[in-house]
Amino acid sequence: MAIAPKRDALLDLLEAPLTRMTEAFSGLPAFRAPLNDSKDRGAMIAVLEEVGIRMGDNYPYFHPLYAGQMMKPPHPVARAAYALAMAINPNNHARDGGRASSEMEIEAVGEIARMFGFREHLGHLTSGGTFANLEALWVAGQLSPGKRILAQEQAHYTHKRITSVLKLPFDSVASDMSGCMDLNALEDELRRGNVGTVVATMGSTALGSVDPLPEILAWRERYGFRVHIDAAYGGYFRLIADDLAPAARAAYLAMDQADSIVVDPHKHGLQPYGCGCVLFRDPSVGRFYKHDSPYTYFTSNELHLGEISLECSRAGASAVALWATQRLLPLSTDGEFAQGLAAGRRAAIELDRRLRQESRFAPFLSGPQLDIVVWKVKADSLEESSAQAQRIFDHCATNDLHLALVQLPAVWFEQPGYGFGQTVTCLRSVLMKPEHELWLAEIWKRLISAFDLEKA
Repeated sequence: MAIAPKRDALLDLLEAPLTRMTEAFSGLPAFRAPLNDSKDRGAMIAVLEEVGIRMGDNYPYFHPLYAGQMMKPPHPVARAAYALAMAINPNNHARDGGRASSEMEIEAVGEIARMFGFREHLGHLTSGGTFANLEALWVAGQLSPGKRILAQEQAHYTHKRITSVLKLPFDSVASDMSGCMDLNALEDELRRGNVGTVVATMGSTALGSVDPLPEILAWRERYGFRVHIDAAYGGYFRLIADDLAPAARAAYLAMDQADSIVVDPHKHGLQPYGCGCVLFRDPSVGRFYKHDSPYTYFTSNELHLGEISLECSRAGASAVALWATQRLLPLSTDGEFAQGLAAGRRAAIELDRRLRQESRFAPFLSGPQLDIVVWKVKADSLEESSAQAQRIFDHCATNDLHLALVQLPAVWFEQPGYGFGQTVTCLRSVLMKPEHELWLAEIWKRLISAFDLEKA
């Protein structure tokens, strides 16, 4: 018996609000839009049919058996709000390009700033974390021209690239055994002088490691540098700081003292790509953005978001989707949104527990700080361990379990005389969907099956 295709809830969600929005423009004279002509409907359906087929050639990012990269489906209300806004296609560069969506961006960004404890702020959305970090480090360079930017070895690779673009000197600080910034190595760099900014990573993309922010902030008072937090991945965990280990909890509770913060709503924030956010604790840094655009900024005396952004045209639909999601799921410590983060965290702890009971695997010695779990395969050599990890990864994918691979120092998993220069390919899982908690037993069953197949 044929199974009827499941109707996407998005279609039901859009019908009534699209009618309401259309009514707002009902006083305009009718006109013919050739691109929407009904005679082209058949051609459009044919093209979209082909798109549907092509898009089937993807990993199932939406499914809990996808536990590899940082891929999380947007909330249905975000998808619907984005699609609704696209009927207008606002541009949040200037008020006349996105009047309503600019207000919604200001409100949504304000809620994110309050989540981090900023009483005052200057901030806006960006196309993603890379550009948000670029803006933060650009401001840092304006305030401390020619001074060095420091970030730890596990910080995102784009910091080195960004500082190269900005012509700012950059130095990498060693990581400790927890994959966090090594405080002794940091102080060595600070003693060398000429440090303008230290980047603290709150949730590294490989391990989910959290840098020791309270200690970094204490040294800021002594050495006089800015603290920028790259929380593109891990920022929302501030909502469940009490569920984290003491060191990570202390770091998250100190975020309100940072000079700037970057977070990506298109990661844990349930948003479509691309939606990043940059925040500055001191609103006066807006002076560095100041410029004039006589043909875009004349329609309103209110702030145009393009006046505090390096990007010009930006999708107002991103702001509408974020605003709608936060309206439905407020950023509160006891709300449904925070509960979803906590579920992913519990799934990571449970997977780590099972790995520690399985003698054939060696999990990351420090354990997961957020919702990323990393482990190596025990073998006679690092080369064989790496090869087995690759084969297990392939076996899992054949059985619809999608993990990720990462190269890390072998000493972080076992300590039989390995040096930091020796790396091993490890298996990695990002359990960022709330559903991962309920699917953990199935994920484990398929992982063990893949391991058994590798050994057969």
